[in-house]
Amino acid sequence: MKAIVYTKFYMRIQKLKKAAIAILVIIACLLLTWNISRARSYQVFGELIHRVDTDKKIVALTFDDGPWNNRATDEVIAILEELDTKATFFLNGLGIKDHPSATKKLVLAGHDLGNHSYSHKRLIFKGYEEIKEEVESTSSLIRSSGFQGEIFFRAPYGKKLLVLPYYLKQQGITSVSWDVEPESYKKVRSSSDEMVKHVVSNTTSGSIILLHVLGSGNKVTRAALPSIIKELRADGYRFVQLPELFQERAGEH
Repeated sequence: MKAIVYTKFYMRIQKLKKAAIAILVIIACLLLTWNISRARSYQVFGELIHRVDTDKKIVALTFDDGPWNNRATDEVIAILEELDTKATFFLNGLGIKDHPSATKKLVLAGHDLGNHSYSHKRLIFKGYEEIKEEVESTSSLIRSSGFQGEIFFRAPYGKKLLVLPYYLKQQGITSVSWDVEPESYKKVRSSSDEMVKHVVSNTTSGSIILLHVLGSGNKVTRAALPSIIKELRADGYRFVQLPELFQERAGEH
């Protein structure tokens, strides 16, 4: 009798161990998936550029989203023109469709345009055809604005997993993220002074700076933009667009 009880107890323990191991494996897989989806310098397929290793004091200024209204676009263009600075704008297809004149103004002002998807949805668990449509419809709208340069891609929220990187690699599209992101910190994004301090203290040679300036809710960032440019320039940095920054990277190999 005791042997039967012991056997049953042992079998139950073994089942619990197997269940615990299975749960731990699932948790580990979920953590790995989460970390890959949000990584700024790595993706499963192709390459993800978040900064460039260089001794030259050059940095790239990039903006995400929009254009969401003409007034904000005009204000940003004026700031950049006054400070003789060129940037790369990663735009949404929906914003370009709704504000084609604002998009054309960015191109005429000499700025580069990048692809930030059409709808700005998280493209993690999306199928190949949906991702293809998100990217290609936006690139088509970018071309209709008159932009002729290479179109880089930046994932909405920086999120990607398998299908998006696979598609981009197939199409030969360069994936770009960033290494300086002041608006990701609540305390920093609430104050233009704090934003300037954060960018200046975290920028290094080859940095790619991410800001959001084209929406009505981006007033703090727009207010910080002139000081960000002036202070980095005072520190000896030169602003370049992504193609020039990536030439430095190509020269390393």
